[in-house]
Amino acid sequence: MANAASRPQRAYHQDYICRIRYENNLPPPPGSVKLLDIPIDGLDYYASPGFASRLHRSQPINIEADAELGMPIDLVGMPGVFDGDESSIQAPLIPPPVHPRDKNLLRPLSELGKPKYQPGGISFLRRTEYISSDVARARSEAASKSAPKSSGPKLRKPVDTSKDDPINVLRAVVKGFDIAHPEDAYTGPDTKDNIKGLEPTPAETETWNNPKHPMKSNLKPVDFYPILPDLEAVTDTGSYMIAKFTANPTQVIEKHDPRMDVGMLRPIEMDDVAIAEYNAKLAAHGADPVRNPHPGGAPFNYHFFLPTDETSASNLRKKLDVHDPDNENPGLYTTKNKDGKDIFRMNQQRVYETGRSTAADPDHAYKEVALALHDDVDEAADYSESAQATNGESTKRLGKAAYYYPVMQKMQLKPHRSKTLAQLGVTSRVEDDDDDRKIDALEVVVDDLNETEKAKRAEHRLALLGEVVDEEVTQLSDA
Repeated sequence: MANAASRPQRAYHQDYICRIRYENNLPPPPGSVKLLDIPIDGLDYYASPGFASRLHRSQPINIEADAELGMPIDLVGMPGVFDGDESSIQAPLIPPPVHPRDKNLLRPLSELGKPKYQPGGISFLRRTEYISSDVARARSEAASKSAPKSSGPKLRKPVDTSKDDPINVLRAVVKGFDIAHPEDAYTGPDTKDNIKGLEPTPAETETWNNPKHPMKSNLKPVDFYPILPDLEAVTDTGSYMIAKFTANPTQVIEKHDPRMDVGMLRPIEMDDVAIAEYNAKLAAHGADPVRNPHPGGAPFNYHFFLPTDETSASNLRKKLDVHDPDNENPGLYTTKNKDGKDIFRMNQQRVYETGRSTAADPDHAYKEVALALHDDVDEAADYSESAQATNGESTKRLGKAAYYYPVMQKMQLKPHRSKTLAQLGVTSRVEDDDDDRKIDALEVVVDDLNETEKAKRAEHRLALLGEVVDEEVTQLSDA
């Protein structure tokens, strides 16, 4: 027993071997096969008899060839050949055994490659099989057998098509406003200007009065903001643009540069080549919007200007703020031009070009908007009651609401570099392509709106309110 216990135990190494079978069916190519026309003019030269004759003359034979070219066909000496017995020149009926070194040369193509291990007589190893599909198939067959057979074909549940009627869709929309403002709900008969909304259910009214988070029921709303347009911030185009720089446009990296709050971008007129390319992309998008995406906004180049210092930037912000009681103070201007007029001087930083750009769909102008939340404030504490904007513009602070501002275009601005000699590597000096249109500085003067600008903004305000534009306003806009 002592000898058996002291005997070292023998370790057995076992490997689990399984086969994985799969197939990767690639989809057919999206387009037709493109055949390339490869010129083969040289084939006629190499296949001509003259080329073979010249090759024979220029390349002498470097072997000693006898009359039979190394393969003797002399039958003299072979027994029984001339007597009709050809056994001496035929293969034997019983082939001799293959030499071990030649066995690898006689392997079939199916056995070439990595060796495949067979489990042989190992009883506890089995091939890996996919049994999930078999189990699901067996369950479905058992369920189909146990289910009672119907006497006729299964009828599809009828669909209420009246819900898709435009009038019913409009009634459902009106119902949402009636739930929010029940005091303004219209209860009379349907007319051309008014339509009665659907009757709200108690569950819908309870959901509006006590809103809950769709996924986190323990969260409660802190406050509510009505979504309204900011009529006082309407621009000449009725929308805004979002510009993002790919790199820091200033040398200030430790903190936010306050000059960026009043920076200005001045577009450079596009040349004829750029206009033609952009129009071609628009035409291709109109012909096939699926394969040709929208090119976005026009790829303008821009001059970027900043005030000379932080004091000029702060004074310019006050000048632009209609709620600031000191915005009419002429002392806010920091520079005088050569004519002695008070101005803000803004120096050019560099020229930027449009990188990626996306433009809003004209049919969905409010698909992307910017929101600004405003709370109730004490206007008398912050601003003087006598502060009034000129030309009838009101200086009343915005009430409590979430004001939206439509975004017309989003673009990425990257530094503009020369596209001529510097790209070809001929010279390392980068020259400006827009030397003839280069502007060193801007002389900025803040003034009131003229009649044309007022008319354009009035049109956009009336469009937001859903009213008809007055003929007088339209005439001013056309002028």
